[in-house]
Amino acid sequence: MAPLQFQPISSQPTAAFWSALTALKLDKLKLDDSQVDITAWLEQGREIRDKEAKVEDETGLVGVDGVLGVGSAAFGEEGERPPPGSIPIKGIFKNFNTIEEFKSTEHKKALFDSVADKILASFDTDAPDLNPFLLVTFADLKKYVYHYWFAFPALVAKPGWEVEGEWVETNEEAMGEIYNLQDTLLIAGSSNGFLVRGVAGQRQVAPISEASSFFASVPKEERCIAFHDPSSLPSNPGWPLRNILYYLSAQHGIRRIKVICLRSGSASRQAVVYQQEGETEAKPQAVGWERNKAGKLGSRMVDLGSVLDPARLADQAVDLNLKLMRWRIMPSLELEKVAATKCLLLGAGTLGCYVARCLMGWGIRDITFVDSAKVSFSNPVRQPLFEFEDCLNGGKPKAQCAADSLKRIFPGVNAQAHSFMIPMPGHPVSSSAEKQVAEDVQHLEDLIRSHDVVFLLMDSRESRWLPSVIAASKGKIVINAALGFDTYLVMRHGGAPGSGDGKRLGCYYCNDVVAPMDSLTDRTLDQMCTVTRPGIAPIAAASAVELLVSLAQHPAGVDAPADTSTTAPSATSSSTSPLGLVPHQIRGQLASWKNVLVEAPAFDRCTGCSQAVVDEYRAKGFEMMLKAFNEGEYLEKLTGLDRLQKESEEMMAGEEWDDSDEDF
Repeated sequence: MAPLQFQPISSQPTAAFWSALTALKLDKLKLDDSQVDITAWLEQGREIRDKEAKVEDETGLVGVDGVLGVGSAAFGEEGERPPPGSIPIKGIFKNFNTIEEFKSTEHKKALFDSVADKILASFDTDAPDLNPFLLVTFADLKKYVYHYWFAFPALVAKPGWEVEGEWVETNEEAMGEIYNLQDTLLIAGSSNGFLVRGVAGQRQVAPISEASSFFASVPKEERCIAFHDPSSLPSNPGWPLRNILYYLSAQHGIRRIKVICLRSGSASRQAVVYQQEGETEAKPQAVGWERNKAGKLGSRMVDLGSVLDPARLADQAVDLNLKLMRWRIMPSLELEKVAATKCLLLGAGTLGCYVARCLMGWGIRDITFVDSAKVSFSNPVRQPLFEFEDCLNGGKPKAQCAADSLKRIFPGVNAQAHSFMIPMPGHPVSSSAEKQVAEDVQHLEDLIRSHDVVFLLMDSRESRWLPSVIAASKGKIVINAALGFDTYLVMRHGGAPGSGDGKRLGCYYCNDVVAPMDSLTDRTLDQMCTVTRPGIAPIAAASAVELLVSLAQHPAGVDAPADTSTTAPSATSSSTSPLGLVPHQIRGQLASWKNVLVEAPAFDRCTGCSQAVVDEYRAKGFEMMLKAFNEGEYLEKLTGLDRLQKESEEMMAGEEWDDSDEDF
């Protein structure tokens, strides 16, 4: 008798599997290196015709082994479908956090032994798990390099099995009957085999676990085991048969049986195998680590960095820092909530450019610019989304140029651009321009409605009024940033009038006792331009974005109360943001290197967010806006500021002033 030798299994993970592993590692496992259940498929061996073979000298058929394939559905998600004729195979997966752990022989041996023990332990169950596989990996997600090693633990039988006679091709009619019986009983699973008894036309099948009872009164020559065979070799069945035979011998005392290798087409083979008498070891040796391409016992490596879609690589890589933050420092950080935020940037200048870059750093993908200017030669050195070429031939439109630049930096960003003037109070509108201004107002309303956050990043004070009113009426988050020479203001507006707990925060105009007016006419060059220290803008822009992200994490959202410098920064209750304080205003001064947190309530006569202004806008729309643009005192009369000014003047007039200097 010839010793029975088995053809090892070859693994074949797909590119989609590595993508699924990346998502699993980043979004679920993080630093958890626990074992995970995994599903693969096992193909059948088959023969194919070699078109280059000479038919007169050769059969023209070449054997092709089936592989163990692992795809995108390995971890239970929807994904690739297994090839026809394959069966599911369950396994154990473990991803190591460091390459040193992955290379450790001790770690891998312990895992391998645990799977072998699991096989032995399953012998006493009704559904023995005879052929689970093991996959260990280390994923270098910075370079998209994956180290991996498959193992197919097989119990070593002593004495070994031998073959009686020769392996012969299985009758096609018999194969058809066996397949039909298998399909009828729906027998499949990790053991990938089933029992067969009887002769042609009278065959019956049963699960392997029923061997003792199923074969109780069956002559030995009619006892068969059929299994899904990945091998294509004429005289060497596939690796899964090892554990099936070991189980039949150790658990059911079967030492002689006919083996039917279920393969694709005419490749199926059968033979009788036999095991000499001997004592079964209580703790058998197990083998089965897959050899690498060099034929040695060693791991394999796949480098997908050069073959994956660069845009897809960038999409995964840009969020790596954020997810590492959540792993290590802030598990409660809701990155998905931040990433889903749609941001409207009014102004694509120095502040707009820096704000956009910071937003992308936080994983925000929907960024829209509004600006009517063009790129000038003074811009590129201060505004990081522009280059010298953008200034030529009169300059490119700022908004579109900024959006295009974001897409070059990261193709996955949804960057949009709109170029139009934002109408302003104190800047009268002629009758001939009314139609265009009405369209611009409607355009701005539509943009604010379709975005979650409005950043006010313009040069002039009055240009912030219209978006402030619209955003207040719709309860949108507004983040305001303004620059001085060595000072800056970053603030968030409160919600819509009537929202929150009655302690609504003020807007940009709540500290004013006059309506916004024309600040651009009759101004010198230094008054028209924002003259500021170069470092102020990036500090203010970064603070504005960080304020938004902190606010987005707060359970109260736009109505979150203001934190001040007296608020404990270590507060971790559910009423705070996990990122710390969520102030109302940040007033910074670079000369003294100080930041002051200020809280200011909403002013009931504010020209930007008061109930009177918002109600009038909701009721009359553009008609109200047109009055604000054309009539200098309209907003003061609407809000009652004119009466407040008159009362103040009357009070001052009634005071008796002492001009003596005795107290000085």
